[in-house]
Amino acid sequence: MNTQTMVDPDLVEMMESVFTTHRTALPLPGEEAAFDPKLWEVLNNLGLTRLTGSETHGGSGADWYAASALLGAAASAAVSVPVVEHDLLAGWLLETAGLPVDGRLRTAFLTTEQEESSLVPWARDAEFLVALRRTDSAWMVSDIPKCQASVTPRQNIVGEPRDLVSINFDDADWTSVSYRVAEIFLLRGALARVLQVCGAMERIVELSIEHVSSRVQFGRPLSKFQAVQRLITGIATETALARAAADAAVARVEREGWDAPGAAFGVAVAKSCAGHAASVVVRNAHQVHGAIGTTHEHALHRYTKPVLAWRSEFGSVGQWDQLLTRTAVDAGRDDAWGLIIDGRPMPGVLDIMR
Repeated sequence: MNTQTMVDPDLVEMMESVFTTHRTALPLPGEEAAFDPKLWEVLNNLGLTRLTGSETHGGSGADWYAASALLGAAASAAVSVPVVEHDLLAGWLLETAGLPVDGRLRTAFLTTEQEESSLVPWARDAEFLVALRRTDSAWMVSDIPKCQASVTPRQNIVGEPRDLVSINFDDADWTSVSYRVAEIFLLRGALARVLQVCGAMERIVELSIEHVSSRVQFGRPLSKFQAVQRLITGIATETALARAAADAAVARVEREGWDAPGAAFGVAVAKSCAGHAASVVVRNAHQVHGAIGTTHEHALHRYTKPVLAWRSEFGSVGQWDQLLTRTAVDAGRDDAWGLIIDGRPMPGVLDIMR
């Protein structure tokens, strides 16, 4: 099931149009991806900055199918925007903790008492930092004004802000939440990154097909060479596999809820599939494009760099693979089919963040 088939086509078209209109030049190596307040205002006016927030808290009340379409549209247009951090994580966390939510830009992060600082996406641009803190005996949430934190600018390989944030725990007001809230926070972030990776890889498929269809070598299009066909097939099949796993995870979450045993398993499978697909897609795409694909002027690296950056956030490929392996071994041969169909609890999900 393609998640976009579950969303109003007019809404998808509107999302794609907005991001295409506000596409900006990719930062030069070493530069940072600047937050676009004009785009954010447009998204806010359209109800997209709090797309999945409940209507009672100023959100649009949409589901993860719509969120998938939004994240895919942004990634396909190579537009960096903190929708994941503001809506799917910070907004959800505040609602779940029973704390007030308003329209000011927020980002969220997980921390512990032992950590002196944390890498936080878009911290420099946010007005509030929503911290999910682990103590020896509990999990707690606080909505902290940025002015009360120390923010040191950092960035990922795309130039997106991944800032170093330090806070004084004693200066913040904390609200207790359950261990399960912390697990769901991680799962939501992981699934969101998978959806972004899929959106970028699908654009890579399009760029690669366009390139081999129009480029001529030795008197015939590149698409006629068998070696090139194999590279394109690898890009397309791995992207399709990642999308299928992502769509299955979204469908399971929407059908059963985040507390169902199969939610964590579905996200873990999607994270693993997308992570492994990213290696093949990025490698093959650059082989297909040759030297031109490595230039700053070409569009390819606007998608391959984010794919590599996003796949390692909210747990690396190796960490999710290990969690899946332990779960499969514990299920055993007799319960393998039940694991696939129904899923089962996955102890140790939060160990990924250690």
